[in-house]
Amino acid sequence: MMENPQSVQLNNYVGFDSITSQINRKLVRRGFQFNVMVVGPSGSGKSTLVNTLFSAHLMNSKGRVDIQTPYRQTTEINVTSHAVHENRVQLQLNLIDTPGYGDQINNDKCWEPIVKYIRDQHSSYLRRELNSHREKRLQDTRVHCCLFFIRPTGHSLRPIDIAVLKRLTELVNVVPVIAKSDSLTLEERGAFKQQIREEIAKHDIKLYPYDSDDIDDEELSLNAAVRNLIPFAVVGSEKNIIVDGKPIRGRQNRWGVVNVDDENHCEFVFLRNFLMRTHLHDLIETTSLYHYERFRSKQLSSLKEQSSMASRMASPTPTFPTDHLHPSATIAN
Repeated sequence: MMENPQSVQLNNYVGFDSITSQINRKLVRRGFQFNVMVVGPSGSGKSTLVNTLFSAHLMNSKGRVDIQTPYRQTTEINVTSHAVHENRVQLQLNLIDTPGYGDQINNDKCWEPIVKYIRDQHSSYLRRELNSHREKRLQDTRVHCCLFFIRPTGHSLRPIDIAVLKRLTELVNVVPVIAKSDSLTLEERGAFKQQIREEIAKHDIKLYPYDSDDIDDEELSLNAAVRNLIPFAVVGSEKNIIVDGKPIRGRQNRWGVVNVDDENHCEFVFLRNFLMRTHLHDLIETTSLYHYERFRSKQLSSLKEQSSMASRMASPTPTFPTDHLHPSATIAN
């Protein structure tokens, strides 16, 4: 057993403090990966908000061509990948678009394809991780962030919203947003946000970010500020509108022009800063250390039980068809 380390004062400069620069150079050279899932009803502005967040046209809108035509619906889970660059940093961005839930006459268990997809990515990563000849850098398709879109009805969450939120928060970091929030007045928006927060607390729904014992006071304070904003009331737009002779990203509504980047108009800037500038690394790390670790622990415990049972029964060892995790067990999705 190792003793507690004693603090020692160095007599001269050694240079190991440069390890942070060494790590930074290596990470910048490799690049980063961020997997974002969007979940919500059809026509809730998912594609537009993602394009606004990354200031690029990354997803094609499924919205209406004009007011007379119905919303075009996503009917299956689609993944699109983009390599985006900012200064010297490269980010591989994988966007997971899901079918609009709650749009059908029978919405019983309409969330199952989404839940299955998230679990399948954990399962796939575990298989690669346990392979005897695993890759040097495992391909990571685990979902790091799920943007959950809420329609700006001004009323309470639907029962189906509660059901979907409960299941998603068990598997992934969920960030709820009220898109197209400019359809509400500021007073209506504030009351709607409060109503949603109360319902989330009532149903004990655990949203990201999470507090833990290993974060400092600054992070605790930052997380508390974020929770006071959730759900983020945002507006997305890829269009520039000229206001007082200057172009702004905005949307024209019945009250005038909504400036997407104005904190007094909507909470888009707070959402972008939260996702990109303060919690991007934590979203990725929490996926690995919390959600995936829970899945991994359950799966390996199950494998151990199956192995023990097979030994007690003295049954012939079956042949495992693909990745050899264990001769008598498979990973459940």
